[in-house]
Amino acid sequence: MSELTRLYWDTRHREHDDLASGGHIGLDHAGNEIFYAQRLGALLPLIGDLADESAPLFVLDAGCGKGHFARALARCGHRVDAFDTSEEAVAHAHAEGGGPRYAVAALDEWRSPWPYDVVVCLDVLFHVLDDEEWAAGLRNLASLVRITGRLILTDEDIGTRRPRGDYILHRPADEYAALLEPLGLRHTLFTPYGFRENEVGFHVFTRTR
Repeated sequence: MSELTRLYWDTRHREHDDLASGGHIGLDHAGNEIFYAQRLGALLPLIGDLADESAPLFVLDAGCGKGHFARALARCGHRVDAFDTSEEAVAHAHAEGGGPRYAVAALDEWRSPWPYDVVVCLDVLFHVLDDEEWAAGLRNLASLVRITGRLILTDEDIGTRRPRGDYILHRPADEYAALLEPLGLRHTLFTPYGFRENEVGFHVFTRTR
């Protein structure tokens, strides 16, 4: 990841409030509260509530920002690792606490001695404009998913690429599938956010081998 990209995210997390910095900078605080609630409400059924306290799910939140979703998943009883490239965001997440273990890393840098039941990467990959960086990050996340585990990432469900402004590039599901299927992850579900005009949603890839 370039230093300019790191600077952009550090500045964004420093200058915007807890929700807007990792949410929608075009919304006011109340709008972002709804946006976070809508996304969390759609995400939790994809992960599931903790059914057995003796065997919690092991979850990775890749690109966690200030830790909003990581803390929510920890409150559900899951054991959560979380990382972000922004030192500003991770420092804030550390200060909030709430259960997750936080670190600073890029998508292609995170390493773990164990695989995860679920890896989530929410509203991150479409901000990665460089195709090689995007592919390297996605391959690394795929390597962290255990057999029968899930990789849950977010983007639009479109047939062709769609750039938006200077810092967003939506890629079609076929591009994700073309990279992930040879690595043993099959696209099993798309669930849209259902928030206003937003066309982004959750793509679920399940490891089959």
